[in-house]
This record gives sequence, C-alpha cells and structure tokens, in this order.
Amino acid sequence: MKVVNVFIVLLTVLGLIAAAGCSSKKVTRISEDSVTDLSGNWNDTDSRLVAEEMISDCLSGPWKTRHWEENGEKPVVIVGIVQNKSSEHIAIDTFIGDMERAFINTGEVTVVASKEEREQIRDERQDQQTYSSEESMKRWGREIGADYMLGGTISSITDQDRGDKVIFYQVDLTLIDLESNEKVWLGQKKIKKYIERASLSY
Repeated sequence: MKVVNVFIVLLTVLGLIAAAGCSSKKVTRISEDSVTDLSGNWNDTDSRLVAEEMISDCLSGPWKTRHWEENGEKPVVIVGIVQNKSSEHIAIDTFIGDMERAFINTGEVTVVASKEEREQIRDERQDQQTYSSEESMKRWGREIGADYMLGGTISSITDQDRGDKVIFYQVDLTLIDLESNEKVWLGQKKIKKYIERASLSY
C-alpha cells in the first residue's frame, strides 16, 4: 500500500514539473522602431540604423554634387551585392531593403531595381507583348540605366570569456561609378556590443 502511495505522489510531482515546463508564453507587441537586444546578435534595429546612417553619409559626399553639375539631374543608384562575412546569419535582403528605403526617402537619388527584380519585370513585360492591349503594354528599351552601384560587406569578430561576450561588427560599403569604375564613396560603420552573463540570484 505504501508503495502505491509513493508511486502516486511521484506521478503527481512529475505532472506538476511537466505542467510548469509547458506553461504558455506571454507575448507583448512593441513598436517596430523600438531598440531591442535580446541575444546581442545583429538584428532589425542594427539593420535600420546602420542603413540610415550610412546612406546619409553617402549622400553628403562630393560625388552627388559633381554628378548634378555634370549631368543636371539626380544620380541613378542600384544597390548590388552585400556579402555576409560575419560568424552569424544576417538577413542581407532586409539590410539591402533598408538602404534602398533610406535612399528613396531622401528624394535625392533615383533607385532602380536589382538584377533579380529586373528579370521578373522583363518576364512580365514579355507577357504583355502577347496578352495586353497595344495601348497598355509597356515597351522595351525604356529602362533607366544606373550611374552608380552600391555594395559591400558585413564582418564580425566575437571575443568570449565564459558567459561574457563582446561582438564587434564592421560594415564596409563602396559606391562605384558604373561607367568609369571609379570608387566615389567609401563608408564604414562599426558596432561593438558587450553581452554580460546575468548573475544568479537565489
């Protein structure tokens, strides 16, 4: 009889532990512009702030004024390849989108579609030649050629001692004149994060 009672008590304890482990999470919606750092890794805040700061610096360079003086119109920019050379996964497409948005929102440059986007658009334009009315179909040979291409790399270095960690990020961007291959702007942004192990409390 005692064995049965002990077994019942044991099952009850295990049930309570399992219930505690399966407790539901609490989800709170926060502003998309809020600064959040849970793991210390590169996140959406880093992507947006770095893009805005670097594009602002890019547009303050003398290349833009020179382009206006020589051509009398806004420069046309395409955002090309940004390589992830860091030790973690980084959503490069999000970073590219943030840079394109920062460029466009200034109204100071014209941004054209990427290579992959152009292929989709050309497929659609090809379909229009067959299936759209003559009045509505879009013509070939009307694309805007880019004057400059922006590209670069994201690198990182991690230094860790037990639970404490420092992550150093470096973003290097280069704007190149597509006709002359001249590098008209070089930008660099550094981020350093210290992730401290939480002390245990009893």
